Amino acid sequence: MARLAVRPPGGGRTAGRWPWLAVAAAVGWNLVNLRALTLSVPYDNDSSLHEQMVRFATARLRAGHLPLTSWFPFLGEGSPQFLHYQSLPAILTGALGLLTGPDVAFRWSLYLLLSLWPVSVYLAARAFGAGGPAAAASAAMAPFLMSAPGVGYEQGAYVWLGYGVWTQLWAMWTLPLAWGWSWRAIRDGRGYLPAVAATALTVALHFETGYLALAVLLVWPLAAGRPLAVRVRRAAIVLGGSLLASAWVIVPLLQQRSWAAVNEPLQGTGLVNGYGARQVMDWLFTGQLLDAGRLPVLTVCAALGLALAWLAWSAEADARALLTALGVCLLFAFGRTTFGSLVDVIPGSADIFFRRFTMGVQFAALLLAGQGAAWLAARCVRLAQARVPRWRPGLSLAAAGVAAVAVLAPAWLQLDAYDRQDGAAIAAQQRVDAVQTTELDRLIAVIQRDGGGRTYAGMPSNWGEGFTVGVVPVFKYLESEDVDEVGYTLRTASLMTDPEYNFDERDPSDFRLFGIRYLILPAGGRPPVPARLALRSGPYWLWTINGDGYIQAGQVIGEISENRANVGASSLPLLDSGLAADGAYLGVSYAADLGEDSPLPAAPSGSSAGAVSAQHADLADGEAVATVRMSRPGVAVLSASYDPGWTATVNGRPQPIRMVAPALVAVDVPAGADRVVFSYHGYGDYPELFALSGLSLALFAAAECLRRARRRRDANAARHQLPLCSGTRKTSGTITTSRTPATTQRI
Repeated sequence: MARLAVRPPGGGRTAGRWPWLAVAAAVGWNLVNLRALTLSVPYDNDSSLHEQMVRFATARLRAGHLPLTSWFPFLGEGSPQFLHYQSLPAILTGALGLLTGPDVAFRWSLYLLLSLWPVSVYLAARAFGAGGPAAAASAAMAPFLMSAPGVGYEQGAYVWLGYGVWTQLWAMWTLPLAWGWSWRAIRDGRGYLPAVAATALTVALHFETGYLALAVLLVWPLAAGRPLAVRVRRAAIVLGGSLLASAWVIVPLLQQRSWAAVNEPLQGTGLVNGYGARQVMDWLFTGQLLDAGRLPVLTVCAALGLALAWLAWSAEADARALLTALGVCLLFAFGRTTFGSLVDVIPGSADIFFRRFTMGVQFAALLLAGQGAAWLAARCVRLAQARVPRWRPGLSLAAAGVAAVAVLAPAWLQLDAYDRQDGAAIAAQQRVDAVQTTELDRLIAVIQRDGGGRTYAGMPSNWGEGFTVGVVPVFKYLESEDVDEVGYTLRTASLMTDPEYNFDERDPSDFRLFGIRYLILPAGGRPPVPARLALRSGPYWLWTINGDGYIQAGQVIGEISENRANVGASSLPLLDSGLAADGAYLGVSYAADLGEDSPLPAAPSGSSAGAVSAQHADLADGEAVATVRMSRPGVAVLSASYDPGWTATVNGRPQPIRMVAPALVAVDVPAGADRVVFSYHGYGDYPELFALSGLSLALFAAAECLRRARRRRDANAARHQLPLCSGTRKTSGTITTSRTPATTQRI
């Protein structure tokens, strides 16, 4: 692709600076428009989970524990969330939170990463061979992406009124660098260390973005041109090094994959399967992937850049790289909706949300749009120079700036209005918080003081969505206060997350299964199960349920089969049976097929096998203790999502744990009085994996140092010995060129 340059007067120094001025303008626009993101407020989107993870990371680091090996207790009946989920952003921000406080660190990371993204776009464009004007144009347009899906590389994916996909924001910063530096390594055979580091970092920060960082490495050798074997070798070095450097993330995910549930309620929807080729291409061609809700200014520039890249296909490897990257991202975005079971060849495809890959389409199109805009600007300047007498060179920059403002006006006017609306919503929520959170916090203080069980305040699928603090549902506000709750569903990959989606608030046995002790209801509301009114505080009332809390005693009366893809559906008969209210449980044959499940057995007549006389749980620290009194042998059941990291002792002796339905932790106990201790011990191979990843990066760093040393040595040798060209002869003190005998150069 031809490199475009619009050189202002003043020499090379000014020409090199003005693209950075355009980047600075885009960053400055973001910093001003997004400043409301730094305000303290509870979140009404996925940021509530991410901020909670940051607080948890700070707390674990302060206590001297690694968050990756800790039990995250607050949602989905707990899980090793930092292992199953892309948790590096939370760990890094949590470490910063040791200095600033975790909530402050979270808000400022959101604000600064989103505001500074044009810098990453500019650097990536330059790595793909774009000239300063084209790279600056891509960076200037970066803040103004807006799509119909709304979860791509756009402000609506991150801000308070948007989706709050904060971990994607971190990888949005690193993917451009991973692409640009990986392409440079394949094309030029240099810069392997930054390419590997950026790609591995992208994988660790956000898994779906990691797929895009790795997938292009498989096709770029074909785009780079001959010699193909050399390009393949370079790509293999980057790919292999990236996988080794990110092994500390990938290996635990693969080894522990059996204990991470598939999101059953969303299976078969476009959220998981992708929107399909027809819908994605329709959005792309109609401007709804880059310019939703406005004139398609970015789409037109991207189409022009696409045409230029296509025309330069045979001559420019950089053009081929961008086009192939765009094609790879489109194929991913089409997803299972288009390709069906063919996507099963992709490792981990059952856990991918294919709709998210529109982000890669947006970024590739953004780089092409910069090329198109710069080409158009250069043509207009040349036309003006030819048509306008005495055109001064300084007018070129001024005209380009005015034209950029005019062209981008539909985009920045739309986004300015959106950001003002977002800031107004944050301010309105803050005003409500000043009153309502004080009232609700009185109830939360009682819950945190007394403990002993989870809290229920409705669900997204029932009245809970309309039971709010301002506009934030109470069940989301509870998360901002680190209250262990039931009802904020499908937030984690725990095995209990799908059964929780089917929780029935009218069934007392479900409250026992899920370890619920507290209810927060609207003032005047009546609890759906027997409960005692504990406290009234404005529009919020606290009720308590008499029960066993986190640990129950009972007996296993049958068995069902489950696996990570059907645990929710398989547990439906149990949730409807009421067995748990009688202390009756079903064992689970996990990942095994017992054939067609027979009808559930009836609870045995007579009293329960036992009861809990005392208990204490600190699930954030991975421990729960109880004294159970059993009239006959049975089980002690911890209402926590099953994971093999749980261990148990009975009367001081280690005993194997087992899974009881839906997917809870249990241990066999004998008749009599027994002291049961449940303890969580996280994944144990992190030290070795950290060493492997660190060693791989160290090897690339050593190779880079050796390469630079060799270059310096060769440069020094060249300075001390000027090579002779063909047709020259050396005499004492001079080199004489035979073609021009009169011309000499003294050494």
